[in-house]
Amino acid sequence: MRSTREYLVLVLKGMGMGAADVVPGVSGGTIALITGVYEELINSLKSFNAHSFQTLLSGKIVPFLKQVNFTFLIALFGGIALSILSLSKAVTYLLEHYPEYIWAFFFGLIVASALLIGRQIDKWNAPNIIALLLGTGIAYWITMATPAQTPEDLWFIFLAGMVAICAMILPGISGAFILLLMGKYAYIFTAISEFNLKVIGIFMLGAITGLLSFSHVLSWMFRKYHNLTLALLSGFMIGSLNKVWPWKITDSWRINSKGVEVPFLQHNVYPGETGTDHLIWLAIVWAVVGFVVVWVLERVSPEITRS
Repeated sequence: MRSTREYLVLVLKGMGMGAADVVPGVSGGTIALITGVYEELINSLKSFNAHSFQTLLSGKIVPFLKQVNFTFLIALFGGIALSILSLSKAVTYLLEHYPEYIWAFFFGLIVASALLIGRQIDKWNAPNIIALLLGTGIAYWITMATPAQTPEDLWFIFLAGMVAICAMILPGISGAFILLLMGKYAYIFTAISEFNLKVIGIFMLGAITGLLSFSHVLSWMFRKYHNLTLALLSGFMIGSLNKVWPWKITDSWRINSKGVEVPFLQHNVYPGETGTDHLIWLAIVWAVVGFVVVWVLERVSPEITRS
């Protein structure tokens, strides 16, 4: 049984996941992995099965809540929701006005995360190395893919919800970026801002379906192939570094849900090629800060990262 303090820490972890999920390129799953709640999250979601629903239908509410680790999920998802509602404006403001600093911070954070996850692998054999390279290749390919023009039919909105939520719980693969690739990032956020209940409802139904089904796959992978799964997830994070590289040149722009022009297609360049040479050292400092934050969480405050 967790204490009140531990539940507050869970809310903070959820807020970190929510802040990351807002950014097209950073995964909330990465934050969950860093803060030590990833496997518990996957196993809790997986516990929504026929047995637990049978318990619920029989009127045994309290046993059902215990079976699905309800208090854990409420604290974590409550933090995610609170973060999306309260911090998303701050994150998008920083991305708009200080993009190199923010991307540099996430770059350092993800590098440290990939190293720490890699350290948890007991033995680096051929299958684990292949899984690492496969994860890196998949994530890199996703970051290089071109956003598509897609239909606005409800079946596709349902599919977008399923795919985005699966990506969202994979470290290194951003659910927001997957929505962008599927051509539905602006559409979904416009629906949310306009309170379009039909679109929001169908999207959420797809997200819940994807979340509950994919969690079973991940839980099975952790149980049967723990090292292989960690190697794959490390690869996802390494491949995603292409997306969060701080120095970019914008090739084209798009109008977001608020009518503001924001970068759409970008390509990476060497530091200094963006014409902001004076920002290079500050960006490097922020990358180091991101790296150090992860190592501090892991080494100095294990009670926070593993609560």
